[in-house]
Amino acid sequence: MGQLVAIVGRPNVGKSTLFNRLTQSRRAIVDDTAGTTRDRQYGKVDWNGRDFSIVDTGGWVVNSEDIFESEINKQVELAIEQADEILFVVDAMNGVTDLDDHVAKILRRSKKPVILVANKVDSNEWLYNTAEFYKLGLGEPYPVSAVSGFGTGDLLDEIVKKLPETDEDEAARLDALPKFAIVGRPNAGKSSLINAFIGEDRHIVTDIAGTTRDSIYTRYNKFGFDFYLVDTAGIRKKNKVNEDIEYYSVIRSIRAIEASDVCILMIDATRGIEAQDANIFSLIQKNKKGLIVCVNKWDLVDDKSQDAITHFEEAIRSRFAPFTDFPIIFTSALTKQRIHKVLETAMEVYENRNRHVPTARLNEIMLEAIGAYPPPANKGKFIKIKYVTQLRDQRIPTFVFFCNLPQWVKEPYRRYLENKIRENWDFTGTPISIFMREK
Repeated sequence: MGQLVAIVGRPNVGKSTLFNRLTQSRRAIVDDTAGTTRDRQYGKVDWNGRDFSIVDTGGWVVNSEDIFESEINKQVELAIEQADEILFVVDAMNGVTDLDDHVAKILRRSKKPVILVANKVDSNEWLYNTAEFYKLGLGEPYPVSAVSGFGTGDLLDEIVKKLPETDEDEAARLDALPKFAIVGRPNAGKSSLINAFIGEDRHIVTDIAGTTRDSIYTRYNKFGFDFYLVDTAGIRKKNKVNEDIEYYSVIRSIRAIEASDVCILMIDATRGIEAQDANIFSLIQKNKKGLIVCVNKWDLVDDKSQDAITHFEEAIRSRFAPFTDFPIIFTSALTKQRIHKVLETAMEVYENRNRHVPTARLNEIMLEAIGAYPPPANKGKFIKIKYVTQLRDQRIPTFVFFCNLPQWVKEPYRRYLENKIRENWDFTGTPISIFMREK
């Protein structure tokens, strides 16, 4: 289960600059997928063998330029609710402001680990100003300069030290069963679908005690299925925060996506694909999770002809390209139409994620495909791919192609190889990794 660190603080203290600095330390394991503006506010950091996710709260709030206490409150409360640890950023040049005091008061009550970060320490004279922040009552301020990188190594050491330890027994128990997350923009019908699965028959649902968040996993075992649904608690209870809905649902989705194997992305049939659906899809891709797209509220659509279905499917695949090999199911959580099919398909995608192709068969098919369409020559040099194998025990199916000039195999050819693999073996719904290595 990934751990989440949230950056909070009043506007213009350098939260986004710090976020960019931390996610680039040791080059964060984040693909820069084009097409989603908000992605830059969520990243992964790998520091000395510990990895965690980091989210810059300021970047998501609509009126981030307005110094309204309510906006800041909203960010801080959401961070406290969702994050495992909080970075509270203050400005060493400006000293303590009323708004800083106000945020510190909420954080002191929160019981979450908080690290106080005094940013904009761009020269030694500012270093002495940081002592003033002790009066916030949040312990020692960490002096950093997000612009130059000064102090960020020590800060990362402290972040990793303060992250809660993961419970190994719980992790092992969870690893044994598939984990499915139902994600999507607000009002797409997530809670109706979960209620349709779980029904009123509450005894088949066992919430695991002892998980950090109020039962992030709910076990589902009936009709021959046995798996965990991720993050049902937050969906069942209406949140007390009067939140910025979009920001809230994205933060919530980050947690659910990271904790799952397969994501069921719900799209509202009456509204089509919206920017936020693409945002959530991009988070699923970044985290390399299995995917099913569930077009919900199909009972409310007037035109249910095959043409309408085909048109809708094509629109979804073109919006989410280049990854197009995933199932799309048209459902109604309300009338329970095809919801059983959603679970069956989720199990199939989970199995596809764990599919292993025998090496001999892989070489037989793939070397023939490569012979029929070899990689384009580069500066008169020919690329020869000699051998291919699938690695075991990877999060997603991972194939290594051994060749003489790996650095010259470009993206279009990798896509050709991926398409050939998908044509011959069923990897529907799961991303695939392809690596070139020197033989």
